[in-house]
Amino acid sequence: MSLEIKVPPVGESITEVTLSSWLKKDGDTVAMDEAIAELESDKATFELTAEKAGVLKTIAKEGDVLAIGAVVCSIEEGGAAAPAPKAEAAPAAKAEAAPVAPAAEKGATYASGTPSPAAAKILAEKGVEATAVSGTGVNGRITKEDALSIDKASENPQTRTAVAAAPAPAPVKAGERSERREKMSPLRKTVAKRLVTVKNETAMLTTFNEVDMSPIMEIRSKYKYKFKETLGVGLGFMSFFTKAVTEALKDWPAVGARLEGEEIIYSNFADISIAVSAPKGLVVPVIRNADTMSLAEIEKAVVTLAGKARDNKLSLEEMTGGTFTITNGGVFGSMLSTPIINSPQSAILGMHNIIERPVAVNGQVVIRPMMYVALSYDHRIVDGRESVSFLVRVKQLLEDPARLLLGV
Repeated sequence: MSLEIKVPPVGESITEVTLSSWLKKDGDTVAMDEAIAELESDKATFELTAEKAGVLKTIAKEGDVLAIGAVVCSIEEGGAAAPAPKAEAAPAAKAEAAPVAPAAEKGATYASGTPSPAAAKILAEKGVEATAVSGTGVNGRITKEDALSIDKASENPQTRTAVAAAPAPAPVKAGERSERREKMSPLRKTVAKRLVTVKNETAMLTTFNEVDMSPIMEIRSKYKYKFKETLGVGLGFMSFFTKAVTEALKDWPAVGARLEGEEIIYSNFADISIAVSAPKGLVVPVIRNADTMSLAEIEKAVVTLAGKARDNKLSLEEMTGGTFTITNGGVFGSMLSTPIINSPQSAILGMHNIIERPVAVNGQVVIRPMMYVALSYDHRIVDGRESVSFLVRVKQLLEDPARLLLGV
């Protein structure tokens, strides 16, 4: 008796997912609740698990776009179709039992080694024997790249010898032109769609200011080792900016509001979204109730969420519901930019790199570490006075960090 495994519901707005990779192969024996595949939605990557123990029978292929509720695979009871107990020996056994290619029968010699599971699958699809391929892996092992490099001519038994013995292609000369095509990931397609929507459907405007980072840099220099030793986390700039934003939102709540139909929704809390560059694209995890957190708690939350983003482990809950966004282009060297609003929020603060430059202080020209900051906002909700006053308040709090502790 077999059990069909279907794409589970992963969010109200998500109607389809992409099967990014199989973690188990067709015919593998799997345990209950064992991860068998990775599914990617337009917001996150998550694992598909086995709902019972048995033998896996794959139905969908890697790269397939599947609707919610579509059948991905089935799990059959019994172990008759299960692979040999020593899974690592399966590829070698398969290679030994495979028919010898005509070229091999004529005495042609090939590099020794067995294919990896991924390579064996590709070779089987192309109809190429492992003995006809020279492996470049450890001890001559045939890698996935080796299998992919075999061209269509290798499917003809009469030409396998020539293909296997063909010299490596000449390196591309400098100045030669080439192109490659790459399918957009669900995440990239969603980001592109949302950014265009925001530009077209909001009255977005950006206001700028500059911040003297000397006071914060002095605090970090003086207390960073004690902070790390006592609280177990480094003292970065993001906690100061997050704390300054949450204080400024108390004075100018419209900057943290959102528009729903003909109503403006104001929040008496601050869930701050932090833009993070992840392997599959930009993601924006949320620090919940940041207005009630200390600098150390904010830093710990940033480290945790950034780590999950890098490992593609963020949940949908961790990426939805923010009231205001902070993005830091300065880590990539950006001097100035106009960040795009993270809909349905009404504003976003852009941080930039810190550059020492001359400024006038009390009638004297001095060198100070300065940062440009930008606030993009939806003019339908936020007026110019509110946006400029908000950014000035953020500037005041950052240039006099004691205000963050005293609340003045």
